[in-house]
Amino acid sequence: MSAVTTSGKAPYYFVPAPSRHPVMAAIGLFFVILGAGQWVNGHEWGMYSLFGGLALWAFVLQQWFREAISESEGGLYSDRIDISFRWSMGWFIFSEVMFFAAFFGALYWARVFSVPSLGSLDNALLWPDFKAIWPSVAPGFTGAPAGTVEAFSTMGPWPIPTLNTALLLTSGITLTIAHHALIAGQRTKTIFWMWITVALGATFLGFQAYEYHHAYTELNLKLSSGVYGSTFFLLTGFHGFHVCVGALMLLFITLRLMKGHFTPERHFGFEGAAWYWHFVDVVWLGLYVIVYWL
Repeated sequence: MSAVTTSGKAPYYFVPAPSRHPVMAAIGLFFVILGAGQWVNGHEWGMYSLFGGLALWAFVLQQWFREAISESEGGLYSDRIDISFRWSMGWFIFSEVMFFAAFFGALYWARVFSVPSLGSLDNALLWPDFKAIWPSVAPGFTGAPAGTVEAFSTMGPWPIPTLNTALLLTSGITLTIAHHALIAGQRTKTIFWMWITVALGATFLGFQAYEYHHAYTELNLKLSSGVYGSTFFLLTGFHGFHVCVGALMLLFITLRLMKGHFTPERHFGFEGAAWYWHFVDVVWLGLYVIVYWL
């Protein structure tokens, strides 16, 4: 379809040409899941499948996004396409909300129902040494029968989780400043505050990596440390992955801004990345309170 109609405006609705990208991305993800499943079950070749699939997937996405950017900058996207992108991003973030809700739900169920149930009289014969105490209540005590889980200490809110909270909240502010600068047509100011936001996100990831090292080497807190360890690393790990994805999105948006992309009137690529980053901020606040404090 041509970039503009005879009236000089973008087409009413853009229909892309047939593309190999969806099936190639699916193939890459297939090898990622296959490799991950085999690697965790002790098959060394799974590691090569995992990283090979990731490389293929990343290459396909790079090509796919480059085409989408070219179409956008070529004037192919009308207001209806803009609305379609907004709905798509909204539903994607909703799916992410449900994703984290499942893990928060698992943590809630374990603490409120599973642990008390295992310590009840009904399970006295099955778990005679079990103490129905959540590990966060008594650091260094697992609450599990002797010999089933190595003793570990829980992760408190000081200092790294609190520092990371400050970093993410500050990044939300700097991103908002950049957004308002873009609307005002101040591109240089926008780029400056975007780089600050990306740097804050990268710093968050650095602190989280240090926190994980501290957990494994000094607290003996591991993914295998009972339900506390599994829920801790699943929630914080998946959130860290989302921070990494969000920081990459903001990085590429910043590079596009430096190339002259986006205008004060049309910049949904920027807005979509900002929505995602603010979502990441909100999820972290829930993690900070529920995982580190309670």
